[in-house]
Amino acid sequence: MSRDNDIAVDIQNVTKMYGGFAALKGVSLDIRDNEFFTLLGPSGCGKTTLLRAIAGFEEVSSGAIILYGQNIADLLPNERPVNTVFQQYALFPHMNVTQNVMFGLLRLGQDKATAKNRVGEVLELVQLSDFADRMPGQLSGGQQQRVALARALAPSPKVLLLDEPLSALDLKLRQAVRLELQQIQHQTGITFIFVTHDQEEALTMSDRIAVIEAGQVQQIGSAREIYEAPKNKFVADFIGETNLLEVNVTDLDTGRGSCILPGGVQITCPAAEGAHSGPGHLSVRPERIAITALSKGLIQGTATRHIYLGTDLHVEVSLVNGGHVTVRMQNSTQIKIPEVGQSVGLEFEPDSARLLVD
Repeated sequence: MSRDNDIAVDIQNVTKMYGGFAALKGVSLDIRDNEFFTLLGPSGCGKTTLLRAIAGFEEVSSGAIILYGQNIADLLPNERPVNTVFQQYALFPHMNVTQNVMFGLLRLGQDKATAKNRVGEVLELVQLSDFADRMPGQLSGGQQQRVALARALAPSPKVLLLDEPLSALDLKLRQAVRLELQQIQHQTGITFIFVTHDQEEALTMSDRIAVIEAGQVQQIGSAREIYEAPKNKFVADFIGETNLLEVNVTDLDTGRGSCILPGGVQITCPAAEGAHSGPGHLSVRPERIAITALSKGLIQGTATRHIYLGTDLHVEVSLVNGGHVTVRMQNSTQIKIPEVGQSVGLEFEPDSARLLVD
């Protein structure tokens, strides 16, 4: 049985082997009812394998998948109350929008009149009511994506699985569809499980995120928790951008630690559980570092490059004691930008940094 009445999907110690290769290594996580939950990680990390296991397209080697209290391991994909939106939308090219969305409902045994009413509801939900008679070839990529979403939503699944459905869209369209997906999830109350390698997608859309690497869950939390308090070096480096400074950790006590920065200054800052004394890494986000006078900096270096990003400007700084740091500055006429080759100091609030588990 599920451990909690509010749990939609309960993944219990799931392992998936392909011969001698472990695609999933004892993965355990809970996905809550009515949650937008994202599986995030680099290509080949196991996130899509886990999604396919929930859908029934992959048989797990060991462990259990519990859906609303029911072990679904022995159920065929069509027997599970889940639907999937794939990266390739797989619309029937010879059917119009209404027929594409209605197809699954008729296969489930609904009469045509009931199915047609349901199609009207979901097309309105995805803002495609005016395109009901269009053929897939007459639609844009974003509109095709919405048809695929409508088709998956039409049978009212308990859980909707989304396997990188936005990857084929251009940047501006992806940004617009992200907001629409989030709104649709809130409107329907269906549990969404979304797979992506795009950190920005995960941060902007999710109630919670599971960061996966090499078949193992590295951290689960809200977007803010994952970004502000990464548990280890991989999560800090994969989520957004960060500077990883090599430091010497001198003391640890109840979630905080003291360390010596490159150049010899000692600070006390938050520490991830499992951090240890000795050589380690300190994570500081680029937007948390400010350029100051050489004498005022916690660390010192030389500006080596400017990277113009429109709203922001990145300044790369080579440190006196080796390594480099990226500083993110708002693009403003009020901010003085150091010249390339200029010696600078770098400062940051110690509590904006974090000692990590390597």
